[in-house]
Amino acid sequence: MQNFDYIVVGAGSAGCAVAARLAQDKTTSVLLLEAGPADKNIWIHIPIGYGKTMFNPELNWQFKSEPEPHLNDREIYQPRGRTLGGSSSINGLVYIRGQAQDFDKWEALGNPGWGWKDILPYFKRSEGNERGECSLHGGSGPLTVSNIRDKHELVEAFIGAANEIGVPRTNDFNGAKQEGAGYFQLTTRNGLRCSSAKAYLRSGIAGDNLQVATDAQAMSVIFENKRAVGVRYRQAGLVKEARCKQEVILSAGALQTPQLLMLSGVGDALALQAKGVDVVHDLPEVGKNLQDHLQSRLIYKCTKPITTNDDIRTWFGQMRIGMRWMFRKAGPVAAGIQLGGMFARSKQSLGTPDIQFHFGTISADMTAGKPHDFSGFTMSVCQLQPSSRGEVKLRSTDPFASPWARFNYLSTEHDEQTMIAGVRMARQIARSRAMQPYVADEYRPGFHIDSDDEVLGFIREYATTIFHPVGTCRMGSDASSVVDPQLRVRGVQGLRVADASIMPLLLSGNTNAGSIVIGEKAADLIKAERRRA
Repeated sequence: MQNFDYIVVGAGSAGCAVAARLAQDKTTSVLLLEAGPADKNIWIHIPIGYGKTMFNPELNWQFKSEPEPHLNDREIYQPRGRTLGGSSSINGLVYIRGQAQDFDKWEALGNPGWGWKDILPYFKRSEGNERGECSLHGGSGPLTVSNIRDKHELVEAFIGAANEIGVPRTNDFNGAKQEGAGYFQLTTRNGLRCSSAKAYLRSGIAGDNLQVATDAQAMSVIFENKRAVGVRYRQAGLVKEARCKQEVILSAGALQTPQLLMLSGVGDALALQAKGVDVVHDLPEVGKNLQDHLQSRLIYKCTKPITTNDDIRTWFGQMRIGMRWMFRKAGPVAAGIQLGGMFARSKQSLGTPDIQFHFGTISADMTAGKPHDFSGFTMSVCQLQPSSRGEVKLRSTDPFASPWARFNYLSTEHDEQTMIAGVRMARQIARSRAMQPYVADEYRPGFHIDSDDEVLGFIREYATTIFHPVGTCRMGSDASSVVDPQLRVRGVQGLRVADASIMPLLLSGNTNAGSIVIGEKAADLIKAERRRA
């Protein structure tokens, strides 16, 4: 048995941040448990390796949802990172914070200290933007944020098309206003991925007082008289225990943090008893409020051989893009697959964007992870603020079984209509003057799919997640919330949650940056409480 001040479960986007910041105090001992291996696989670090890690069982939990009733009863693939850096080591690298209004809504729901004015300093502290520091950006934080080096002919046409339909060009989706079309910034450093592991575990923030244990999967939180005093985990085939003098912090993500809470006896008492779990505290909302971004991918055949499909189809093309990366840290190898984006409103009456586009100069069969054998590009449409809600439950008391999760995508008319509007906006883009020279055909769904019923049918058959599950340990001031605004789990002591599961509402965009900031703020909350004790 080992003893520490703090134990953090999950070395993902938030977990690396909270563990490293706690260990800045060199008098504090911190144990960081990661179920997966160290992040040594080369495809983690090369941005275009996203296509490899997305289907690698060593690095990816490869969960599946339960059959989704509004998506033709399909099981939806749910990739989650299983290595140091968690999902920040396998994601698409896009750096998006969400809208200022998102955080103000969190605060209005009873979460003081989580409004935009409170959260912006944490974004700035975490961010090392190559553009430098300003009122909205940090220039010296551990998470490097970089520009895409080269403009691309297709992306320029996409931005021009957006202008035709009234969406302005922007050079910063994280600026004063999110709405616009432009190039993403990416979490890369010198042409390589900057995961939360690289940003926080290898940046000198923490020293030898932070111990990182890989291939160490948490099985349960150990309680004594409703106080969390340690974690039971398996490593190298052996069941071990680690104890803590201060707190356990769960950062296992929106699917596995509620699973771990329930395995430890914290959750809906009746449901736990039915599974044979001894109840520590009855907290019925654990696992509820599951939210995610659903994406619908429209694929187009291109009239010119200028897509990434063309780059990687031949050995010569692969050598060419490899040389661009080696000598200029540019091109597809350095930027991955999502180059351009757009945030837009499905209705002009809306105050802020409710649709996000990811524009990729590649098209692929996502079930196999292989690019198509034609010149192709993709417009991915997702709804930013869905009203559908799902749930995570225990599948069994086996701590190594996958969590039971049903998202209930498209379970409301509002979500159906917003997704239809997003597809129609993509069609406007494809039929614009700017894009016409590049569109040979719509491969999927095909221009013959046109009525609202047909478009909705296409969405139900092909839509999938864009990998942003949140909300299953909802933060709030009400008694039914799972954690309070200090991220303390209600009804027990010595236990907090610091990851995307605490989000009461989904952020308007990619969730990696927001998850890292939750880790940053969690560390400050924990240190402030310890000082007061």
